[in-house]
Amino acid sequence: MTRAGQGRGDGLGGAARPAETAGGGSSALADILALDHPDWLLHHLDVTGPAEDLTLFRLAAAGPGVIPWTHGRAGEEEDLFHLLAAPPRGERIFSLHGCRVVAGGIRTALERADERVRAAASRPGGPVPLDLHRLVPVPPDVLRLGPSHPEALGWLWANWGTTWPLRHVAHRSEATRGRGKRGSGAGTGRGGDANPARLSLAFWSADWTPWAALVRVRQAWPSLSLDLRPRYDDG
Repeated sequence: MTRAGQGRGDGLGGAARPAETAGGGSSALADILALDHPDWLLHHLDVTGPAEDLTLFRLAAAGPGVIPWTHGRAGEEEDLFHLLAAPPRGERIFSLHGCRVVAGGIRTALERADERVRAAASRPGGPVPLDLHRLVPVPPDVLRLGPSHPEALGWLWANWGTTWPLRHVAHRSEATRGRGKRGSGAGTGRGGDANPARLSLAFWSADWTPWAALVRVRQAWPSLSLDLRPRYDDG
């Protein structure tokens, strides 16, 4: 599925797709790495500092590991209907009415999935110990644009340094037991670190290191030290 479906695959390459303006022309967003099949890069993060502050950080950073987009699905339903009604190859499988029913059913399923994502994001806490949307929230006006909109990609790139949520975020003791491998879905990080003054995580980010998010986190948590190390050799 594409980014618009929020279920993009985790392929290991592909050329960067230039983001475009709503008018179709290339813009400053053309430098954004926004791959439909991104290159997932392994990182290690160590957060240290006063135990009380680190406890508060753990609580603030934990979430479901998703972006709760609020864009509508009507356009996707119409695109799918036309694809089913006039397939680029072969003959149409369904009647026109059947194409409409199938496209509408898929839209309904996607909207229900969107509702579950938004419900998870609205609750405190979550299984992912480093949720970028918890630490650097995507503004409501950007969420309404949807995951493929050039302005949404621009905001994510400028404020996170990556255009996807982190995946397979895990405490490093878990990651070394085989978790935290590249692939689909957000990994959980239950278990935690024994040292209350150190948080050691492994995660995979899409296409680039989330340096922009790290800068924002450092500004918000000045008492903590954050050491982020890309592990390109372990990919």
